Amino acid sequence: MSAGPRIIVALDFDDVTRARALVSRLDPQRCRLKVGKELFTHAGPGIVAELCARGFDVFLDLKFHDIPNTVARACQVAAELGVWMVNVHASGGRKMLEAARAAVNAAQRPPLLVAVTVLTSLDVSDLKEIGWQDSVEDNVLRLAELTHSAGLDGVVCSPREVMLLRAHFGPDFLLVTPGIRPAGAGMNDQSRTLTPRQALDAGANYLVIGRPITGAEDPLAALAAIENEMANAHGG
Repeated sequence: MSAGPRIIVALDFDDVTRARALVSRLDPQRCRLKVGKELFTHAGPGIVAELCARGFDVFLDLKFHDIPNTVARACQVAAELGVWMVNVHASGGRKMLEAARAAVNAAQRPPLLVAVTVLTSLDVSDLKEIGWQDSVEDNVLRLAELTHSAGLDGVVCSPREVMLLRAHFGPDFLLVTPGIRPAGAGMNDQSRTLTPRQALDAGANYLVIGRPITGAEDPLAALAAIENEMANAHGG
């Protein structure tokens, strides 16, 4: 795990002005930033370069999932933007994952490359509806094993699967966890959540946190409260 903040603030805005207003109040020494589909579609790659230039480590969360050559090229372009981390969908298969790995390895400054296992909005009934058998945990583990064998740095997974994956893969496989909700916060559209302290205690490396910070009346106070909770965690 690279040194630096373990909180990744999710800039899930469809308005670049609002995103910039929040970022202007944040400190790259205290958090990293996630740029996902909403903001990227609205503002384009320029916002990623802008955030990198301001000293933030950027997790480009576009979840690439396509034929191997297309994903490889997308990962190459992401690396050229200077991002700290980029992700793909593990369900794209081994050839796609290995093509992404090769493209990232060829970059002058390779970003971390992680794969999404099962989206945190899905539960077992959702998986059955799309034809996936077995439990959520079984599917997460199978996709994580594929990701690990393809040479990626880690996975994006629900915090509720962190303990299982940490026990299976040991300390060097990165576990990036969305679905983090501080005590008392609403679940919104996440189905499998933990608090920051619970996620770190289970073995998470990085916590992706959006609305509990970005939707707070005082985002900096919300960030500070989460930092305080993390400092008391066994894995903090």
